[in-house]
Amino acid sequence: MVAHKSVDSSRQSATFMYLYALAVSGGAVAYMPFLTILLPLRATDISGNDALGMLAIAAFLGAIAASVANIGFGWASDKTGQRRPWICAGLALSTALLLATAYANSPVALITIIILWQIGLNMMLAPLSAWAGDNIPDSQKGFLGGLLALAPAMGALSGAFVTMNDAVPSEHREIIIAMLVIAMVSPVLIFGRPISMPGLNTAPTDQSTDEVQTAETRHATAKMWIARLLVQIAEASLFAFLLLWFRSVDPDFGENNAANIFALVLGTAVFLALAVGRWSDRANRPILPLICGAAAASAGLIIMSVSSSLPIGIAGYVVFGLASSVFLALHSSQTLRVLPRPQTRGRDLGIFNLTNTVPSLIMPWLTLALVPTYGFRSLFLLLAVLALIACLLLASMPRQHANG
Repeated sequence: MVAHKSVDSSRQSATFMYLYALAVSGGAVAYMPFLTILLPLRATDISGNDALGMLAIAAFLGAIAASVANIGFGWASDKTGQRRPWICAGLALSTALLLATAYANSPVALITIIILWQIGLNMMLAPLSAWAGDNIPDSQKGFLGGLLALAPAMGALSGAFVTMNDAVPSEHREIIIAMLVIAMVSPVLIFGRPISMPGLNTAPTDQSTDEVQTAETRHATAKMWIARLLVQIAEASLFAFLLLWFRSVDPDFGENNAANIFALVLGTAVFLALAVGRWSDRANRPILPLICGAAAASAGLIIMSVSSSLPIGIAGYVVFGLASSVFLALHSSQTLRVLPRPQTRGRDLGIFNLTNTVPSLIMPWLTLALVPTYGFRSLFLLLAVLALIACLLLASMPRQHANG
């Protein structure tokens, strides 16, 4: 799981951390522009007016495949004691299947390729996530979280790039994405030489101590899981329906305006997450930024629910977007400190990954149940309550986890 080189140090090298963050950003580039832009266009070419139904089936089955594969390949990398070979294999398989989507000529063929692509993609992503837990100590996990905020920003930027018709012909978009992903993930596989951190990968030798630590950690892990799920539901709902809400306030609000706001929030969140993550490392307060982030996200949703004008609504979304982006980035890194056992780190992170896939199954039903009858205001208030519950759960974390 770690390099053979061993150095008596409590800090991981900055080079490895930067290369690792680049690889995680490559993972986001692998799926964000494809799922949000290229797949809908491909589905429209194949199915025409039936594209929406085909996309719904692909999203549902793809989410199930991704969830199972992430847990399975995380477990497999635990058992083999190696992360790098699984990441390499997943990179190769997912790249090949991404390119194969251009040759699908029926809904069944495209959906089948999407399911297989999700499996290949998670063969790469699951061990990649666990690799950070193997090599990055608790004292640098805040900084790691800040670096991870780059991933969604890079994913969004790559989507904007591949849809520039003058720069990238439509028939070459999948090829460009594949090249970007390879260029971003390969450096850490080739040049990444992490300093060995034996303490991160050794379970307690005293069985009674292990049982006590596991019992204490189990409650903290459950709270972290539920808190992320609640914030992810809110974030997924806003991502999917924000443009429709903006247009309900101002019918002249364009998609380019929404894209600019998304870009502003994601770009600013990178710098904010880096600053907050560094502070949490220095102050040894890993959970406090998550508590504040969930509280601020709830406040932003409340502002959106009571706003009667577009500027106030945009301000509320900016508050929510920044808070939720920083929360999710820092949560991803701080989760590594509460996992019960290093020997099942990959599998356990796969279970945490369900908080990324389950919201896509919950969010449409929440929206359909509330918005047609009660309007967007009711949806925002419900999401604000969910974020507030996440805040309270994290505030009740055991002291040994909340204070590092």
